[in-house]
Amino acid sequence: MRPVSVWQWSLWGLLLCLLCSSCLGSPSPSTAPEKRAGSQGLRFRLAGFPRKPFEGRVEIQRAGEWGTICDDDFTLQAAHVLCRELGFTEATGWTHSAKYGPGTGRIWLDNLSCSGTERSVTECASRGWGNSDCTHDEDAGVICKDERLPGFSDSNVIEVEHHLQVEEVRLRPAVGRGRRPLPVTEGLVEVRLPDGWSQVCDKGWSAHNSHVVCGMLGFPSEKRVNVAFYRKLRKRAAKASARRSKPLGRPITKLKAKPKPRVGRGPIKRLLAQRQQHSFGLHGVACMGTEAHLSLCSLEFYRANDTTRCPGGAPAVVSCVPSPLYAASSGQKKQQSKPQGEARVRLKGGVHPGEGRVEVLKAGTWGTVCDRKWDLQAASVVCRELGFGSAREALSGARMGQGMGAIHLSEVRCSGQEPSLWKCPHRNITAEDCSHSQDAGVRCNLPYTGVETKIRLSGGRSRHEGRVEVQTGGPGSLRWGLICGDDWGTLEAMVACRQLGLGYANHGLQETWYWDSGNITEVVMSGVHCTGTELSLDQCAHHGTHVACKRTGSHFTAGVICSETASDLLLHSALVQETAYIEDRPLHMLYCAAEENCLASSARSANWPYGHRRLLRFSSQIHNLGRADFRPKAGRHSWVWHECHGHYHSMDIFTHYDILTPNGTKVAEGHKASFCLEDTECQEDVSKRYECANFGEQGITVGCWDLYRHDIDCQWIDITDVKPGNYILQVVINPNFEVAESDFTNNAMKCNCKYDGHRIWVHNCHIGDAFSEEANRRFERYPGQTSNQII
Repeated sequence: MRPVSVWQWSLWGLLLCLLCSSCLGSPSPSTAPEKRAGSQGLRFRLAGFPRKPFEGRVEIQRAGEWGTICDDDFTLQAAHVLCRELGFTEATGWTHSAKYGPGTGRIWLDNLSCSGTERSVTECASRGWGNSDCTHDEDAGVICKDERLPGFSDSNVIEVEHHLQVEEVRLRPAVGRGRRPLPVTEGLVEVRLPDGWSQVCDKGWSAHNSHVVCGMLGFPSEKRVNVAFYRKLRKRAAKASARRSKPLGRPITKLKAKPKPRVGRGPIKRLLAQRQQHSFGLHGVACMGTEAHLSLCSLEFYRANDTTRCPGGAPAVVSCVPSPLYAASSGQKKQQSKPQGEARVRLKGGVHPGEGRVEVLKAGTWGTVCDRKWDLQAASVVCRELGFGSAREALSGARMGQGMGAIHLSEVRCSGQEPSLWKCPHRNITAEDCSHSQDAGVRCNLPYTGVETKIRLSGGRSRHEGRVEVQTGGPGSLRWGLICGDDWGTLEAMVACRQLGLGYANHGLQETWYWDSGNITEVVMSGVHCTGTELSLDQCAHHGTHVACKRTGSHFTAGVICSETASDLLLHSALVQETAYIEDRPLHMLYCAAEENCLASSARSANWPYGHRRLLRFSSQIHNLGRADFRPKAGRHSWVWHECHGHYHSMDIFTHYDILTPNGTKVAEGHKASFCLEDTECQEDVSKRYECANFGEQGITVGCWDLYRHDIDCQWIDITDVKPGNYILQVVINPNFEVAESDFTNNAMKCNCKYDGHRIWVHNCHIGDAFSEEANRRFERYPGQTSNQII
């Protein structure tokens, strides 16, 4: 125990520090989730309205007072530094003139000048703290990339209390010859600390520890390691080390001994090198197995002056089990790809694999999860159930876009050990309890497969565009080449952008003569056909080693323009069901519709202007629930003016309306050959941006919808020639994938129809992927549409 005098002196010192804290400029404590301790005691947060979680007015807390930054001399380089202070990887833009509203309090920084490489905003040049001639109408804002720094502490992100922390984990193989297939599933555990990579002492290492490590590396589970093999390997390495260090002297008589199983020299050399490095940095790891990150476990760091590390121990070894999605590349046995039972889970709207809005299946219908009490444990259960690792981030506030339809779960509380989200305690809710603006999402840890190293772009104006080059061949014969542009489209471009890690595809280009800047001229891949869900172009169908192009030359090769965001269109199916009815419309009122080809082909032989056509009318309300505005593919210079309806048509084909028999035969179609896109209505906090009138800009803003009422020309299907019977009404948006979307599987809507020759009943309308596969099979009774494409 301390002497009394020292204890009393410590109390007086503590009291003196508290009394002088304001004069010393130490910030007052804060518990707001968006605040983060920065360098030199500063705190940073994003504020303002309207904004997304990764953008806003920059506010800094210094000396216990929150203030802003003036936009004078502000640049993207300064935004990079500030976004890193806020826990994001980088900035994608910045704003001026108080775009997110004026702040209050002090303006802490003015004329801020950064190179972009600074570790803290305090290293940037400025007029000094609190020295400014600006007003809050000049407050600066930043738009950060929606990607967190590893181990960043914030709400729903890993919170670490250690002074030191594990920033990253990897497995270093100790066995195996030649090039090991990726992902690496077994090896020595290494952790990245602030001063570099270190090994972990295996004393007290448990299966729970391995479970956490595998989760961080993107694997859903772990398996037992053959410890005896590694012990034998270490003994052989130790003997090899002793032989090397043995001094020269009298030769030793060799004795015959029983032959021992041989271990390859490669593993011994590797283990010997790792033994000589002796880079233990962590020990005493004790996880419960529910943690999403190793830093959340109880662990101890070796001190810098430790002379003996891990006495009697060895480097920790972990072996992980990959999901079927990644098992093929690692030579593992495939496991069952879907969990048992009806309760399932899926992700929608994510730009990368393993991220998206969480949707669960209940009573044959897909719905979302409310973000109340949503945390890393629940998110990790979802990730592991889908075959990924633990969760990197638990997202709230519909960060991955809003869903439509039911919200099945709320207040989900998982321990982290459950095999399915449905096994976690939760509350069933009603529509009044939660809205889709609170849809929960996840970002999962993924295994490193190296697919991004086998593709690159060349000739583009930025890293997000260019001619696609792929690497082919085996070890010793690797070469880069181009892809034939024949039939290359949006779906193929989506896979290429995903493999590049650049998000979604804005365009898939079949001619790239304007990007002819590289020395790669050989075409090495042709006939590429993707469904859009593949992780790399190698998984798409193609011609193999035989290359066949209709148009030869490097000018006619594949190119892409990628984007971090994309639109996502969704039809309001309930409105179709509510508004459907039959009208017998006189022919003399259909001249304009006939001119725009909105009637069945038999109308051409009708006795104009006498007689009528029977029309199935319904309203079409199309929402944009994505993260980017939906814009026509063609520029306004190529839009076509139609005198009949008095506006420009911006797309050749935007929607297909069809009547199908139960076996899939089309008996009638709505010739919706062109479209005028505009914002009819928007959510409360969203303003309209697009209007067709007066040659205005066309499109659908995020959070808005385009409504075509049932009483507008061409908003129908001509069913004059349809006989009485049972049918399926099908509406498909953007059927030819002309405009990129984050999700094409929700572009189709289907309804049951019963027509008796006089009246029609439309019921059971739903988005094409809103039901389970079994429910869809019962609905269709034929192998029909699973996305927005007829099979």
